[in-house]
Amino acid sequence: MTARPGRIGGLALLALLAGCAGVGFERNAVARSSVSFVPDQSGLAVAGSPRRIDFGRAPSGVISVLDRELGTGNALGLAGCPAGIKAQRDWGGLVLTFTDEQFVGWRQAGAQAGLVCSAA
Repeated sequence: MTARPGRIGGLALLALLAGCAGVGFERNAVARSSVSFVPDQSGLAVAGSPRRIDFGRAPSGVISVLDRELGTGNALGLAGCPAGIKAQRDWGGLVLTFTDEQFVGWRQAGAQAGLVCSAA
């Protein structure tokens, strides 16, 4: 019996996100693959899965997963950002903020959670 290529990619993502738990509130970001991310008060849920990307995770891990699943995020400037924010990236309207060490916030369509920069 052989596994389908799309299924292998989905399983690889779920393995990467292992150790996270929770449920999201609404579906917002449309994924390139079969994976969708749902922003909530604790970070990002993976739609249809108990997996999560919570605030506090390393920027490199968060960015690589979203780049792979949603396409390469656009780096935004830091004007209007609170002290400590070192990067913000936009994936089709889903903007995540990062310190040097961790994922700290998101904003999308007027909603937000965590530490975010003001919209330009």
